Amino acid sequence: MAVTEPVSRELGPRAGANELAGLDALETRQGTRTPLRRVLLAKALPPLTAVVLVLTAWQVLALTEVTDDHMLPPPAAVWDSLADLWFKGTLFDVLWTSVWRGLSGFLLALAIGTPLGLLVARVRFVRAAVGPVLSGLQSLPSVAWVPPAVLWLGLDDSMMYAVILLGAAPSIANGLVSGIDQVPPLFLRAGRSLGATGLRGARYVVMPAALPGYLAGLKQGWAFSWRSLMAAEIIASSPDLGLGLGQLLESGRETSDMARIFLAIVLILLVGIAVELLVFAPAERRMLRRRGLRG
Repeated sequence: MAVTEPVSRELGPRAGANELAGLDALETRQGTRTPLRRVLLAKALPPLTAVVLVLTAWQVLALTEVTDDHMLPPPAAVWDSLADLWFKGTLFDVLWTSVWRGLSGFLLALAIGTPLGLLVARVRFVRAAVGPVLSGLQSLPSVAWVPPAVLWLGLDDSMMYAVILLGAAPSIANGLVSGIDQVPPLFLRAGRSLGATGLRGARYVVMPAALPGYLAGLKQGWAFSWRSLMAAEIIASSPDLGLGLGQLLESGRETSDMARIFLAIVLILLVGIAVELLVFAPAERRMLRRRGLRG
């Protein structure tokens, strides 16, 4: 008995460690690489199916003549309008004009909204003074900023960027404030005990811990940026501004060209979907994977 007792004590922790390792192995997915065919089927097939269904329903409505072609053009008419822009060599210019404006305005809003959100979240007086204003600005329609921006800055790209900034920066700041509010106080105390205070604490503790809320604010900020830009391009249409997607939509209205109007709507929708799939969706997957919430 004197011999077996030390042996059991020695083996006990090892046995427990082996059991825990076995449980971890059960919960951890093996690093096998998913075949490309399965990835394409999982990622590309559902949206393609949805697009086919929408086009089919659209074509059926056009064939059954539920309404006049001038009110609901068939998909072929929209395709012809797209081909017309392609052969004129203006399709990519129209897309790039709006995409460049949207991304530039969003980056400007990001550079201003991020430090503003940190300041509001960490300083009580600033939060009490500025927090309600940010919430009010976020609920204010972006189109309301177009008339004063035109009077302040004139009909140029700076007016577009001002409208985007005023529409997107409050959403980015509020998203960061919401993310910081959800950071466990234990993280902040641990960071302070390790010397991460001030800007170092914001960089290495607060921002990584608040990343989910911050990313949600970025997605909403981009949505506000894109919608603000479209409103500005539709209202403040001028030859000096070039031809963007908003101007394309407005030119279709002025000429009663419903096919061009639908084409502009489809292109605006496709740009929004592309930014979501190429920028925000991969960033969100990476964040969840690093937190062990997705395999």
